[in-house]
Amino acid sequence: MKKFPVLHLVLFVATFISMLAAGAFWSGIDLLAHPDRIFEGFPFAGPLIIILLVHELSHYRAARRHGTSATLPYFIPVPVAFGTLGAFIKMKSPITTRNALVDIGASGPISGFIVAVIACIAGLHLSQVIPVKGTDGMFSLGDSLLFKMLALTIVGVLPDHTDILLHPIAFAGWIGLFITSLNLIPVGQLDGGHIAYAFLGDRHSRLSGILLVVLCIMAVFFWPGWAVWAGLLYLLGIKHPPVLFWEEPLDSRRIVTGIISLVIFIITFVPAPFNVTF
Repeated sequence: MKKFPVLHLVLFVATFISMLAAGAFWSGIDLLAHPDRIFEGFPFAGPLIIILLVHELSHYRAARRHGTSATLPYFIPVPVAFGTLGAFIKMKSPITTRNALVDIGASGPISGFIVAVIACIAGLHLSQVIPVKGTDGMFSLGDSLLFKMLALTIVGVLPDHTDILLHPIAFAGWIGLFITSLNLIPVGQLDGGHIAYAFLGDRHSRLSGILLVVLCIMAVFFWPGWAVWAGLLYLLGIKHPPVLFWEEPLDSRRIVTGIISLVIFIITFVPAPFNVTF
C-alpha cells in the first residue's frame, strides 16, 4: 500500500500560499494591514504554480515511462521575491539509456515552456503601457529574445518614455520562461545537463566547468546573481552519473528533441534578468 504523500502536499500548499503572498505584494497590497486580500495574488500565483506543476509532472511521467523510479515533485516555498525557488523531483533509480535521459531531461522544460508562453501571450494582452518619468529606484525585468518578440507583436512599438506594466499573468509567464532557461543551462544534473550528457558523455563535465566560469564572468558584467547560481551548481556537482546502457545510440527523435531544447534555451535566456536603477 502506497503512503499518502503528506510532505509533497504540504510543500505544494505552502508554496501556493507564498506565491499568493508574492502576487499580492507585487500588486501593491500590504498583507500586514489587509491579510484577507491575499487571494488577490491569484492572477500571479495561479499561472506560476501551473507552470511548475506541468514542468515537474512531465519529468515524473517521463521517468515512470522509462522504468526509472522517481518521487513526486517537492515544491520549495520562500516568503520573499516570487514565493518559490521552484520545484524538483528526485530520481531513485538509475536512468537506463541516453534516449531515456533526453526524454526525462527535456520533457519538463518543453512542457513548462508551452504553458509559460500561453501565460505570456494572455498576460501581455492584459498589460498596460505607462509613462516613465524617471528611472531612479525603478525595478525592471530583462527581455529574452522570445519575450521581446511577443511584446513587440502583441503590444507594439513603445512610444518614447513609456514602458509595459506587466499584468500579473504576464509576470508569471516571464518567470516561467526564466525558470525554463535556468533549468536548460547544460551544467551538472540540471535538465540541460541531462540532455548535454546524453549527447557528449564524459565531455559534459568539461563543458560544465567552462560554463561555470562563464556564469561568474557574467556576474560581473550583467547580474550578480549568476555568481550565486554558479556557486550552487558547483556545490551540487558538475559531473553527471552514467546511464546503464551507454552503447544504445540516440535516435533521430531524441536528437531533434535536443535541438529544440537548445533553441528554447537560447530564446528564453536573459543575461541581465533583474535591474534596479539608482
